[in-house]
Amino acid sequence: MKQQGLVMVFALLVLMSLTVLGVASVSSSLMQNKMAVSMEKQSLAFDAAEAAIAGVVFESEDEVLLSDPDKVDPLSQARQGNIVDLANDDISCFNANDWTNRTVTTSGLRTNTEHTAAGLFDEKPAISSWSRTAFIQERACLGSSNVIGGSNISCHVFIIKGCGQLQGAKFAVANTLSASVFAPASQ
Repeated sequence: MKQQGLVMVFALLVLMSLTVLGVASVSSSLMQNKMAVSMEKQSLAFDAAEAAIAGVVFESEDEVLLSDPDKVDPLSQARQGNIVDLANDDISCFNANDWTNRTVTTSGLRTNTEHTAAGLFDEKPAISSWSRTAFIQERACLGSSNVIGGSNISCHVFIIKGCGQLQGAKFAVANTLSASVFAPASQ
């Protein structure tokens, strides 16, 4: 009789150990799934931010847009505005007044087109994509002072920032590109 009770206690201990191991495995799997979903959301939002930056660069190099007097490329438009002082000015993704929504990947980048409309990067899940160009300063580009010294050509430094956000997400992902462009010096 004593052996049957001991076997029953031993069986219950083994069963409890297997239950704890099973619960720990399920809990670990659920946590890994949440982390994978979060990383996928961040990756999609980053891709949308990159698409917004690509749209700015693409439009700034489109010769038809550059020659159309009714259209202004994003870098020229930024140069016409105020110089952004990065020490005092914030280029936040959540400051909606300064941003341009870009439809740069729903149907791809098309030449001779301004991609300024509702910035839907992808529909399932809904991912928004938007960008901003900011004119930072006019100076000699690094390594170029010997080439343009004494001429009326200067280097214009721009910040191009793209943001992406999944619908319903509490966060936006941003990426920034610094662009230096040779152009006539301001007088």
